[in-house]
Amino acid sequence: MSEEILINVTPSETRVAVVENGVLQEVYVERASRRGLVGNIYKGRVCRVLPGMQAAFVDIGLDRAAFLHVSDIQCETEEAVRVEGCRPPESITDLLREGQDVIVQVIKDPLGTKGARLTTHVSIPSRYLVLMSNLRHVGISQRIEDEAERLRLKELVQERAPEGCEFGFIVRTAAEGVGEQELTEDMTFLTKLWTLVRERVAQAESGAIIHEDLPLAVRTLRDLVGDEVERVRIDSGETHVRVQTFARQFMPQLMERIEYYTGERPIFDLYGVEDEIQKALERKVQLKSGGYLIIDQTEAMTTVDVNTGAFVGHRNLEETIFKTNLEAAQAIARQLRLRNLGGIIIIDFIDMTDAEHKRQVLRALEKALEKDHAKSHISEVSNLGLVEMTRKRTRESLEHVLCSACPTCNGRGFMKTAETVCYEIFREIMRQARAFDVSTFLVLASTEVVHRLVDEESTSVADLESFIGKPIKLQAEPQYNTEQFDVVLM
Repeated sequence: MSEEILINVTPSETRVAVVENGVLQEVYVERASRRGLVGNIYKGRVCRVLPGMQAAFVDIGLDRAAFLHVSDIQCETEEAVRVEGCRPPESITDLLREGQDVIVQVIKDPLGTKGARLTTHVSIPSRYLVLMSNLRHVGISQRIEDEAERLRLKELVQERAPEGCEFGFIVRTAAEGVGEQELTEDMTFLTKLWTLVRERVAQAESGAIIHEDLPLAVRTLRDLVGDEVERVRIDSGETHVRVQTFARQFMPQLMERIEYYTGERPIFDLYGVEDEIQKALERKVQLKSGGYLIIDQTEAMTTVDVNTGAFVGHRNLEETIFKTNLEAAQAIARQLRLRNLGGIIIIDFIDMTDAEHKRQVLRALEKALEKDHAKSHISEVSNLGLVEMTRKRTRESLEHVLCSACPTCNGRGFMKTAETVCYEIFREIMRQARAFDVSTFLVLASTEVVHRLVDEESTSVADLESFIGKPIKLQAEPQYNTEQFDVVLM
C-alpha cells in the first residue's frame, strides 16, 4: 500500500490530506482563529457540581464551561484501590466542590452546543511514548501483538524510567522495533516537559492554559507518519523547516521522506483532493457499480442508507444486493474517515436473506475499518438489515468544520412551499381583521409568493377581500425568502 501525506499551509489555515494509492482517505483542518483544543492542559475552576449527573462544569477560559464526568477524575484513592482493594469515592461531591481549582486536559473539542469534555487523567504524548500522570506502571499498545517485543519494550522502559517518578508510560504502536536510545530520549523529553507543566501550574491563575499541543503539521508527523508512509509533502517553506527540525530531534529516520513542494499546481490538486473534499460535503455518494449511499448527519447520530440505484447486476437479485452491499461497506469505511463521522452510526444495508452474505458484508466493513485511527465497535446485522456501530469522536466532523447551517432553512434541509405560505398569509389577515379596524392590508412577501397570490390564488384573495370588507395590497420583497412575510395594517 502506497501512502502519502500532503500538507497545505496558509497564514490562516493548515490542511492535511492522507492519500492511499492515489485516493484521499482522511482530511484534517486547523484554522488559526480556532485551533483544536484536544490535548491542551488548563488550570480550571469548578463552577458547578451536579450530583444527579455525577459531573461538574469547569471554567477553563472558553465561551462555554467544559464538562467533567466523575469517571474522568483522578482521585487520591485510585492507587489505593489498585494496591489495597478499597472502594473509591462514589459521588462527585466527595471529589470536587464549587470554586475549587483543578488541572484538566481536553479530550473532546466543543461539538455543536456541547462544551469541551475534560479529564484529570493528564497525558502528554511523544513519538514513541505517552506520559500518564495517573499511572505508576508501564503499559504497551494493544496493537503490538508480538509477546517477545512487548516484554522487551516493557523491561526497557522500566529500566530507563526516572527513579522515584510519580507517573507512568504507555508505549505507542510506533515504538515496535525501536532501540533503547530513541526510547530514552523520548522519556527524557517527556519528563522535562512534565516538570515544566507542574511549575506552570503553581504560577498560573484559574482559566489559564498550562500546555498547548503541537500545531497540526507537527502533530501529523508525530501521530500519522509510520513505515507505510512513503513521503510527506509540504508547500510552505517555513512549516517545512519547522517539521524538519522536529523530525531531526525526535524522528531522524523520517528526514529523507519530508519534501518541500515547490510545484506550480496547488498541492491539493495533485490527487484531486479539493474535488474529493467537495464531494465529502454532499449527502449522496456514488458507487462505481451504479449504486449509491445517502449520508445524513444529525445531533443524535449519523445514518447511512445503501441503495442499488442503477446497478441491475447480471445474475439474480440476491447477488446484485450482495455485491452492492460489499462495495458499500468499503465506501462507508472510507467516508467515515474522510468526513470524520463519530458517535452512533446506523447503516441501512439493502436487505439480504442469505446469512453467509450478511456475515461477509459485516466482515468486509470490519476489515475496511482496520486502517482507521479512530476506534470503532460494530454490532451484528439486525433483522431489519441495520448495522449499529460507534466510532470514537474527538474533534468536529468535516461538515461542522467547513460549513454552517443554512440561514434560509435553519439547517432543516427543506422549506415551506409558496402555496403553504399563501395560506398562512390568509390566516394571518383573518386574525388581524378580527382584532383591528383598519382600512387596508399590505402584504410584504417574496417574489415567488406574490406571484402565486396574483396568479393561482387570485380568486382566494378576492374572496378574502369580500369576506373582510377590506382591500388587500401585495408588494414583492426580493430580499425575503419564501417563508418570510409581513402583514402591515394601513
